[in-house]
Amino acid sequence: MVVAFFMGFYSGLPLLLTGSLLQAWMRESAVDLATIGLFALVGLPYTGKFLWAPLFDRYALPLLGRRRGWLLLVQLSLAGAIAGLGWVDPAHAPWGVVLVALLVAFLSASQDILIDAYRRESLADLEQGLGASLYVNGYRLGMLLTSGGGLILADFIGFRQVYALCGLLMATGAVITLWAREPQSVHGAPRTLAEAVVQPFLAFFRRDDAVWILAFILLYKIGDTMASHMTMPFYLDLGFSKTEIGAVVKLFGFWATIAGGLIGGVLILRLGLYASLWGFGVLQALSTAGFALLAWWGRDLIGLMGVVTFENLSAGLGTAAFVAFMASQTDRRFTATQYALLSSLMGIPRVIVAAPTGLLAEWLGWPGFFLFCALIALPGLLVLLRFRRWLA
Repeated sequence: MVVAFFMGFYSGLPLLLTGSLLQAWMRESAVDLATIGLFALVGLPYTGKFLWAPLFDRYALPLLGRRRGWLLLVQLSLAGAIAGLGWVDPAHAPWGVVLVALLVAFLSASQDILIDAYRRESLADLEQGLGASLYVNGYRLGMLLTSGGGLILADFIGFRQVYALCGLLMATGAVITLWAREPQSVHGAPRTLAEAVVQPFLAFFRRDDAVWILAFILLYKIGDTMASHMTMPFYLDLGFSKTEIGAVVKLFGFWATIAGGLIGGVLILRLGLYASLWGFGVLQALSTAGFALLAWWGRDLIGLMGVVTFENLSAGLGTAAFVAFMASQTDRRFTATQYALLSSLMGIPRVIVAAPTGLLAEWLGWPGFFLFCALIALPGLLVLLRFRRWLA
């Protein structure tokens, strides 16, 4: 469980370095909203990571085992790429930013593949819910330090130095990788690359409701993801300073996220996964609608604190249940590939669907945009009804 928490931290650390932190740097460099929205496409590696995940199921490096050997190599490479991103100016070299950000996203997605497989193979089925909640808390802490802490530091030392510090922080992940124990090998693991590529997909799609499971993963957090992609420009347009955003949105919301993840892990054990997914999904939609209220209310720190607390609490709850659901649907023989497939679908809203969010915000206005994001969460809850007979 301790390893799950820390690996969640290093998994979440790089995500917003090509997301909200880069958005803030671009907005400060006078980049328009439509271009900022299109920069979501930099996250494409998160949606296609199942394409190279079979390599991690099939091959092992000479040292540290099948999971930890690859993880150590990827983490050190990722640390260098993050530091390199700080040396590219988004105002004068946008294509350079795209290339380096794509490299960061590719290495970060590869790290996610290995960490998800490690957690699934290291924990028993009954431990997946609590393990997921601790992983989510670590994940959120990583995002907090690089986005909230990064924004505050950027006011004092600049974005370039912030990225250099984040690269050094990422390099410390090697310590956890070396300390962790390698999971036991699973009988029936692929012996050829062809088996590693074909068998995970055959095993998954032979299941009942396989297509509906994929649809649910695609839709469950789509509204929450679309809304969160544009919250940084939203806060800035309301008139909040970067320090206020970093202190209130990130630091103040951190405790709500911790509470949400831990409460979510306990409630999953007591209520079951089906009821938890339903309740947490409704709360996610309501918290997204809260941003519309803040848009109508205007710049108000108390209102911001309330909306952020609710959003972080519901996000911690929903993500804990969502991650536990995905883990429960994977076969231990092909953990890396199957989990990468499911989590790639989870990432599609963050990349593809989130790309036009800047245009939607300009067209609908901030209140209309966030109400739209709240309503678009309903299809995912309706798909969940189909799983009642075996998930409840």
